Amino acid sequence: MSDVTIVKEGWVQKRGEYIKNWRPRYFLLKTDGSFIGYKEKPQDVDLPYPLNNFSVAKCQLMKTERPKPNTFIIRCLQWTTVIERTFHVDTPEEREEWTEAIQAVADRLQRQEEERMNCSPTSQIDNIGEEEMDASTTHHKRKTMNDFDYLKLLGKGTFGKVILVREKASGKYYAMKILKKEVIIAKDEVAHTLTESRVLKNTRHPFLTVLEDNDYGRAVDWWGLGVVMYEMMCGRLPFYNQDHEKLFELILMEDIKFPRTLSADAKSLLSGLLIKDPNKRLGGGPDDAKEIMRHSFFAGVNWQDVYDKKLVPPFKPQVTSETDTRYFDEEFTAQTITITPPEKYDEDGMDCMDNERRPHFPQFSYSASGRE
Repeated sequence: MSDVTIVKEGWVQKRGEYIKNWRPRYFLLKTDGSFIGYKEKPQDVDLPYPLNNFSVAKCQLMKTERPKPNTFIIRCLQWTTVIERTFHVDTPEEREEWTEAIQAVADRLQRQEEERMNCSPTSQIDNIGEEEMDASTTHHKRKTMNDFDYLKLLGKGTFGKVILVREKASGKYYAMKILKKEVIIAKDEVAHTLTESRVLKNTRHPFLTVLEDNDYGRAVDWWGLGVVMYEMMCGRLPFYNQDHEKLFELILMEDIKFPRTLSADAKSLLSGLLIKDPNKRLGGGPDDAKEIMRHSFFAGVNWQDVYDKKLVPPFKPQVTSETDTRYFDEEFTAQTITITPPEKYDEDGMDCMDNERRPHFPQFSYSASGRE
């Protein structure tokens, strides 16, 4: 494989995802498709911790004059997630240079992938699972909704529902997510639905890295682990405010507070996982998870036994079959499944019905969100 080189580099303005201000970033576009951004112009192109780390492979580019002139949007991969990011430059010529360079890299990577597939189809198949191999032999036949039996409703929200389904051909069970595209588009939620990055507002999950525009790294996962463990140990979130702007400020600036009853080891672990600087965070160093595993909080844990599944969990779900949904709320599972064809939705994305039959609060389901 040829050495990776820089195709284009320079300053661009990148728009924040939640605090929607513009932040100057020095970006490097490389031949391998990596598109990485720094707060300052790097002296060493192999700096280990960029603020942003994307891949433009198979990306889509869009030009727009909103919210600023000379804006362009990249829909691309961030690790394994499809995301959209918004950038702005000073002149139309500069925007054209960036978009042409990005498209050229993406096209070249696509050609290389096609050549590899054509030259060594057997090696490609060797690296995929049996299920995918079956799909390749049937020329990737596209699945439709008619290929499944619909068994139970597992949950629903503003944008759609999740249903337990069984594939007719194989008898395998899946959880199918059905989205109302009209509602998503009407609410300007296309990008967030694609990335599922509405975690913060939908579940009040304090996702520090998104707020600070640090789009990379395993340290993100350790922050998330810290939030979950804090809630499990303390019975509440480490940061919470109904006003999202105040919540953002708490996440970025507030120190962690602990109940008096929490053990010293637990406080130490949570404090380490919830350090705001990802470079100093527990698990954020080169040892990654091993640093967390060595913490005194886990002194009594035999990690090899965990790996070998020898430990007996304190709670084991009593699931009897793949169709056993006893741990899903009966509010959903007791409902009858109705699949409405897209053309039967009105402009609001709701099932067509006269106004008298409409619910008083359409597109909302009660989820006990007021309880803490």
